[in-house]
Amino acid sequence: MVEEENHYGKHGEPRKYDPNFKGPIQNRGCTDIICCILFIIAIVGYVAVGILAWSQGDPRKVIYPTSSRGEFCGQVGTPLENKPFLFYFNILKCANPVVLVQFQCPTTQLCVEKCPDRSMSLLSVRNNEKDWAYYKTFCKEDVKTQTVQEILKNQLCPAVLIASKPFTRRCFPALGLKGNEITVGNQTTFDDGVNQNRKASDLLPAVKNATIVIETRMVVMKIFEDYTQSWYWIVIGLVIATVLSLIFIVLLRFLAGIMVWIMIILVVLVIGYGIIHCSIEYVHLKNAPGANITLRELGFQMDLSVYLHIRQTWLAFIIILAIVELVIILLLIFLRNRIRIAIALIKEASRAIGHVMSSLFYPLFTFALLAVVIAYWTITAVFLSTSNEPVYRVFNEGSKACFHSNTTCHPENYTDSDMKKDCPESQCLFAFYGGESHYHKYLIFLQFYNVFLFFWCANFVTALGQMTLAGAFASYYWAFNKPDDIPACPVFASLGRALRYHTGTLAFGSLILSIIQVIRVLLEYLDHKLKGAENKFAKFLLCCLKCCFWCLEKFIKFLNRNAYIMCAIYGKNFCTSARDAFFLLMRNVIRVAVLDKVTDFLLFLGKLLVVGIVGVMSFFFFSGTAKGVDVAPNLHYYWVPILTIVVGSYLIAHGFFSVYAMCVDTLFLCFCEDLERNDGSAARPFYMSTTLRDILSKSTEEPMTRSPSSPQDEEIPLKMQKDSRE
Repeated sequence: MVEEENHYGKHGEPRKYDPNFKGPIQNRGCTDIICCILFIIAIVGYVAVGILAWSQGDPRKVIYPTSSRGEFCGQVGTPLENKPFLFYFNILKCANPVVLVQFQCPTTQLCVEKCPDRSMSLLSVRNNEKDWAYYKTFCKEDVKTQTVQEILKNQLCPAVLIASKPFTRRCFPALGLKGNEITVGNQTTFDDGVNQNRKASDLLPAVKNATIVIETRMVVMKIFEDYTQSWYWIVIGLVIATVLSLIFIVLLRFLAGIMVWIMIILVVLVIGYGIIHCSIEYVHLKNAPGANITLRELGFQMDLSVYLHIRQTWLAFIIILAIVELVIILLLIFLRNRIRIAIALIKEASRAIGHVMSSLFYPLFTFALLAVVIAYWTITAVFLSTSNEPVYRVFNEGSKACFHSNTTCHPENYTDSDMKKDCPESQCLFAFYGGESHYHKYLIFLQFYNVFLFFWCANFVTALGQMTLAGAFASYYWAFNKPDDIPACPVFASLGRALRYHTGTLAFGSLILSIIQVIRVLLEYLDHKLKGAENKFAKFLLCCLKCCFWCLEKFIKFLNRNAYIMCAIYGKNFCTSARDAFFLLMRNVIRVAVLDKVTDFLLFLGKLLVVGIVGVMSFFFFSGTAKGVDVAPNLHYYWVPILTIVVGSYLIAHGFFSVYAMCVDTLFLCFCEDLERNDGSAARPFYMSTTLRDILSKSTEEPMTRSPSSPQDEEIPLKMQKDSRE
């Protein structure tokens, strides 16, 4: 008894018997008011940042190419609506290394209706009326009687047109290959406009540099186009994932034991099928040309389908799937006894969910709130990133050095400026989007604020769902006569209590978690920046910090989850609830060690099964390997919708299966409280069902003892408790 008292004293005092305690306390007050006010102020500031971003931003800067005048090529509703392509006066200028620094070619860029389909020079067509009429469509303005020298001096027209093809709405030379020689317009040479023939290969560096500048935008645009072509199929895939998740948890309600074993067997079989399929592909590519190249030799490719033609890719898949299969099988072997206990606990959770059926549909509300948070963050981020103003810089195309090169200029009065007089051959061209106002100086802080509030709001929504479900399932547990004593609409009642009294507590817990997550993001950013660093100590220190904060995030999530359960029951502030939950778990540390994560592992297998089924279906559909299916869209990257469906399916399955996880955690904490408050006597009967009592007593292989707070009470046989709690 002395050891027992010391144990309890070290980890707080156990709960005392209270005849008036009937579950979640109704008469409660607001908690963590200061944090609630801070959260409201932060939300108001977030709205203000969004309004400011929407007033300053312009997403067209991402969508449309920009000419030297800062105009958007092809923008609907403008004079350039019918001119969607960007034409470079002298594409050879893009070979200048300054392109990779300033992300802009130092030559005039013009919006045109079509890219030139033939090669010609200004000197050769000036006296040919028919060719001159075509040539003028690529000039800045209507050129009338000026001579060739005047046109070139004023840079009204390009010195030469090169046969081009549109690529990401830009006109690039139509390079080809004839034998071992590079051609442009089927010619190995071209006229550069100053009576000098140049090799077509001279265009290659310019095209490569310009391609590097727009490569990211090209990929983003292709991905965006893939989404526009496949969004309805993605929605169908996510609906299938939702239906499958609902079917699984409904079947768990009635056939918990059978469904868990079916999920375990199906996961093992699905992963086994994956290993067999990858092995077949690996053997099939044995004699294929180019299939034996290594991934290191191949390098990074934007088209991920290229990797599927390499044997090493399928070998990597085989190894990964085999390791996962082996780990799952070993866990099933060594945790078989605990798995039986966890299955029984899931059965008990199914009984609770059966009395609170509305909890199954609560994740839909959470999804809707998270969708709003993600959409608001995405839109605000896009508008913030496009809220810069066009910046113009001096570009010198002459052979003579210019002191004003790369200096900010104003195109509207540049012709009469001193910079133009000092450098007659220079131009004032659009360089990039930026700005020097106070708004633009603090734009990086607004972006950081947007990211931080995204984490805070997302964690708040998740915390709201956890506290709501915890309050509902606690109402079920502490109802002595089930279902008669369960309050009407327990989920809505719990949601109302959480929002009315505990917004501050939810904000407090989610704030702590958000700070840790933002720090982890910053550490990942630093790790990315230090990849090429030689300092081994810095890399080691950064690795240690990442590991520590990962562990800290997991611990805070665990602590928050249990704190929300205690807050939902007793209505106390975050710190008190977290302390009570931690001490309660420590007083029952043996049961926690036996049961913790085992039920999570089983539910994770259920999520894995849903994701595996939907992922395999989407792979066969979008990759075109499914026979007899001709309705799949034609995409640049078929992995885009597959990856989206897989990630979305996991989030959906996680949302639905989290109902069971929250129910198990709530029942476990309530069970521990029940043991401390009651002893099973007629005066102080247990609220737990006989099934739950047997499960958790066998899990630790120790008898149910009376609460140490009342040694005088005698235990009564279990059969004397009411059958209504079965």
